[in-house]
Amino acid sequence: MRRFFTWYFFSYILLFVGFIFYIILTLPDVSVWKKKNPGKKDLMNVRAQSSAVQVKLQKISYRWISIGRVPVAMRRCVVVAEDASFWVHRGIDWFEVQQSLKKNLERGKFSRGGSTITQQVAKNLYLSSDKSIRRKLREWLIARRLEKQLRKTRILELYINIAQWGKNIYGIRMASARYFHKHPSQLRLDEMVRLAAVLPNPERLNPVRVNRAVLWRSRVILNRLHKFGFIDDDEFEITNNQLDSLYQLPR
Repeated sequence: MRRFFTWYFFSYILLFVGFIFYIILTLPDVSVWKKKNPGKKDLMNVRAQSSAVQVKLQKISYRWISIGRVPVAMRRCVVVAEDASFWVHRGIDWFEVQQSLKKNLERGKFSRGGSTITQQVAKNLYLSSDKSIRRKLREWLIARRLEKQLRKTRILELYINIAQWGKNIYGIRMASARYFHKHPSQLRLDEMVRLAAVLPNPERLNPVRVNRAVLWRSRVILNRLHKFGFIDDDEFEITNNQLDSLYQLPR
């Protein structure tokens, strides 16, 4: 009996090792993104799950912009909103993973993802949105490859351009044009924080519509910018007042 369970146990170990090797061997070559910028077709290939979806995605608004033309303040808004440890981690924020697991276990459902900016780039370029262990493992491994092959600024450039900002709206350039009728370089700080505020749920949140969730997240981002010394007291107070007047909601 003991021999049987030993054989059974090692069989599972071998299957698991084989599974890991298969995933590693089928990982994509992420080095192509060192110089190549994703096109509309690259985004469609990942998101299209049926012919009906493909037709819908043909209408997406997407246009590339180099990171040098995106204001530093906008980049900071995105980082503090989505991945505060972006500049120091190596693709995966294990502390955030631990906190997410804890929250999900407490709530009894998958409600918090804990993905870094690098993981989101991996998902947006290669993976579907299903929540399987296999997909998550591939996401982690691709994220590590991205960190090894690309500079941090390049990963952020990719993210700012391929992140979803609304229904069929991809990238900061089209989000800025669609919501505020401006080039990203012309955005005010309150507009930047509102744009960053909708990133977690772009299908539901809208930066120009009165919404408590957008207001709350905008203030969180603004507080972080102030805490980290990215804006001074005057900028903080002026932008807070602008948010109050725009949304006309109590603090």
